[in-house]
Formats: sequence, structure tokens, C-alpha cells
Amino acid sequence: MTTENYRLLFLDFLSEKTKESNKYTEPKNLYDPIHYILQIGGKRIRPILTLMSCDLFGANYKDALDAALAIEMFHNFTLIHDDIMDQASIRRGEETVHKKWNKNIGILSGDALMILSYQMLEPYNGKLYRTLQSLFNRTALQICEGQQYDIDFESRDDVSIEEYIKMISHKTAVLLACSLQMGALIANASEEDVRRIYDFGLNLGIAFQLQDDYLDTFGAVDFGKKLGGDILENKKTFLYLRTFELASRSDQIELLKMYSTTERSEEKIQRVTSLFNKYQITDFSLKEIEKYASKAYKNIDALRMSDHNKKKLLEFGQRLMYRKV
Repeated sequence: MTTENYRLLFLDFLSEKTKESNKYTEPKNLYDPIHYILQIGGKRIRPILTLMSCDLFGANYKDALDAALAIEMFHNFTLIHDDIMDQASIRRGEETVHKKWNKNIGILSGDALMILSYQMLEPYNGKLYRTLQSLFNRTALQICEGQQYDIDFESRDDVSIEEYIKMISHKTAVLLACSLQMGALIANASEEDVRRIYDFGLNLGIAFQLQDDYLDTFGAVDFGKKLGGDILENKKTFLYLRTFELASRSDQIELLKMYSTTERSEEKIQRVTSLFNKYQITDFSLKEIEKYASKAYKNIDALRMSDHNKKKLLEFGQRLMYRKV
């Protein structure tokens, strides 16, 4: 099937589950934010990967729908809490949960959504359930570690690119890898293929986050995302870290000064972006993105599936890397 087919099938399943969840309506201030965050859009990349992986390894994609929803629920839980920590007001072109309701409701609804995500794995039985649950637990803890690294980096001036790659591996990439591996596990793929599909997802996830960092400053203008958000939030992305490595001492001081303020102005975005451009950071970023994308694609070659199915994975990865927003 096409990626759009998987997306539409997942959305149908999400809608069906939402209608069935009559018991999850009261108290309204707990459950309304959950329904809200799940319905306001998003690319649905992670559940698509779970369904695709299960399908491409020769099983019925319907067997992976519950796991796909678990992944999507968990992802949205992390977004609710991330938005609170980042004090973000817009998510997918709409108000963030803590802005639409309040911070305490956001925290509690996020917690409830996390618990619901775990419940979605309950239909799987025996060894498969234990394996999926173990993978989910490990991934969840790594995401928390990645978020803490991200917070710690805000107050550090000595973050290395190696540390940054570790942070985005934990915070972003492991969930993409988990999504693919869950589909493979449900399809009863071989141990080697389960490992390879995970490595494909991990490296694709790193490339995806590096691309996201790049697009945050240099992407096309999109109604749901303001360019320069990472700069305003003093996020030490690859763009910042590589520029700092290359910069003269006076430009390093300028960067440190800009990233030590809470100023949220267009002038700050323009000044930092001009330094990125001065050191041709776009070229370095695109090369780094390509490096990890290439690592991801190499894992596809060794998978025991048809060339047609390998091509489907490759095409998905390439579409993810060629996006403009």
C-alpha cells in the first residue's frame, strides 16, 4: 500500500477507537485535552511506520493497529509535556494543550495519555506482549533521558556535537526505531531483521531530527511553525554547535551572548541566522543529514524481504528527508 493508505487506515482506526471510548469522557478536563491533541493533525509518521513494517514483513497490517495507536498516543503525550517545558503556545497551528486549558491540566492529561498508550498493547498475548512491553519501556525511558539532556544543554556552553547526537537519538530517533521494530515483531520477523529495521529507524530518526533543526531556521514558511523557534528558545542544535566550532572568538562571544538571553525578537533570529550563514552552516548540516540517511538506507539492503518492499522503505525515507517544512 501507499504511505497515504496506511495513514488513512490508521486515522479510521483512531476515529473508531475514539467513538468506542465512552468511558474516557469524565472528568472532561482530563479527557477532552487527550481527544484534542489526538485530533489536531500531525504527520502520523510513527504509526505509519509500524503498519508498514508489519505489512512489508508479510503479516496483516491490521494486527499492528493497536501497537501503532500506542506509539501515536505516547508520542502525543511527550508533545504535551514538551510544550509545557518549552512554554510553547502553538502546536500544529493550534493552541497547545496547556494554553487552551492550563498547565496542571496539561500535566495530568499527558500522564493519562501515557497510561492509555500502555493499555493499547494489552490485546497482544504471551511472549509477544512481554517483548513489545519491554521495548516500549526501554524506549520511554530513553526519551525521558533525551529530554533531560536537552534541558541540561540549555545551561551549558560546552556541549559537543557527539553529545548532541546522543541527545536526539534518545529524544527523537528511538521512537521511530521502536515504531518499525514493533511492526517487525508483530510480523514475527527474524532476530536479524528485527535488529536491522531498528537500526534503519534509529539512523533515519537522527537524520530526521537534524533535518528538523535545519528546517526550523531555513525551511519554507508554514502556518503551523514559526521559523527561528529554536533560536528563540536557545536550543543548541547542530547548526549552533557547528557554527560555534568554526566561529572566531568574537563571533563565539556574540553567539554566547545571544543564547544567554530570553529575548524573543526577530532581531535575535536575524543576528543568529547571519552567523549561521557566515560559516556556511547549511552545507555542513545537509552533509550531516545525508550521512545518517545513508547509514539508514544501508540497513535496508540486508533485510530479508522482496526488492519491491525494500524500495518502499527507501522511498519513505527519502520523502521524509526531502520535505520542506
